[in-house]
Amino acid sequence: MDNMGRALRLAERALGWCSPNPAVGAVLTRGDQVVGEGFTQPPGASHAEIMALNEAGEAARGAKLYVTLEPCSHHGRTPPCTDALISAGIREVYVAQLDPSPWVDGSGIAALEAAQIAVHVGDREADAGTLNEAYFKWVASGLPFVILKYAMTADGKIATRSGSSHWITHPEARGYVARLRSQVDAVMTGIGTVIRDDPLLTARPAEFGIDSDEPVHQPLRVVLDSEARLPSTARVADPRLPGHTVVCTTSRAAPSEVARLEDQGVEVLILPARDERVDIHAVLVALGGRGVTSVLVESGGTLAASLIKARAVDKVLGFIAPRIVGGMEAPGPIGGLGLDDMDAALDLRNAEWTQVGPDMLLTGYLQTEGSGSRLEGAVVFGDH
Repeated sequence: MDNMGRALRLAERALGWCSPNPAVGAVLTRGDQVVGEGFTQPPGASHAEIMALNEAGEAARGAKLYVTLEPCSHHGRTPPCTDALISAGIREVYVAQLDPSPWVDGSGIAALEAAQIAVHVGDREADAGTLNEAYFKWVASGLPFVILKYAMTADGKIATRSGSSHWITHPEARGYVARLRSQVDAVMTGIGTVIRDDPLLTARPAEFGIDSDEPVHQPLRVVLDSEARLPSTARVADPRLPGHTVVCTTSRAAPSEVARLEDQGVEVLILPARDERVDIHAVLVALGGRGVTSVLVESGGTLAASLIKARAVDKVLGFIAPRIVGGMEAPGPIGGLGLDDMDAALDLRNAEWTQVGPDMLLTGYLQTEGSGSRLEGAVVFGDH
């Protein structure tokens, strides 16, 4: 594996843990030898570059740095990485991707070059961009990057006509999703899915093949529930569950139901309503404001349709299993009334097909509201 590829693999280990900071990997080399490496630690702790410098010690002097994102050059919770790199005597820096945040935005490169350090930008840029696509969306808009995931049969069904849905996909696909849960900041679903399927919405290491003793990031569990109907017996409401559950509801919820959930340790957010349901946009603003940069949606067709109608979906992960169940009454992954004309269908950009075990994974992107500009009133800060 090349050095930037090694840095990208390290950066993946930071996903979930480091938000709202970007996930960054860094590798220091002298000749053909790796002398230090690291990845972004939780907010307030060391960045990838500092981890690599600490491991290298004096061997960092005259070394080359391979880093997946432009080093920061400002004071935040930690000092600038550029100052540490210059003081350590780094000779040359390879940067995969520039950091577009207003608190970096080229200043890291400028600081290194002013110190006579040779800088090269663009090695594995596309891969680095995908790795931090949620961070880039959040920096630009204040809103989290929303991934809509569904699993369906070859004939487009997410359940049989009687509601049976376990399991559509095979263990490999389920392991892929289990790992993804550990890499996102939040997992979102609707109250209908909770009542019907009673999901955990947790990251379970045994499902993606790592030692159960290894720490695993638990995403924030978000349930959209306009009347606070979440049963006290629901698994996501169990106070013994690792992580934290938030119910997003409206003023239609009875105060006694809100108090019941709060007494059980569930956080309740009372948000504006739209069409008698929790306003999707208000949910995303609230999550983005608390530093949630990525949301994985695992829901039924009703919430999926609402998210698409609200232009809130950034990325689609569609698992297609080689199975057929048939039935006019068997549901599909996207509910609602649907479109009248095929010409109005939404196209997925940069669509790719990947085989995951016996199943196929379709990955593509939708243009979303707020994906290219800052959301008015949203507060985003450099947490470095």
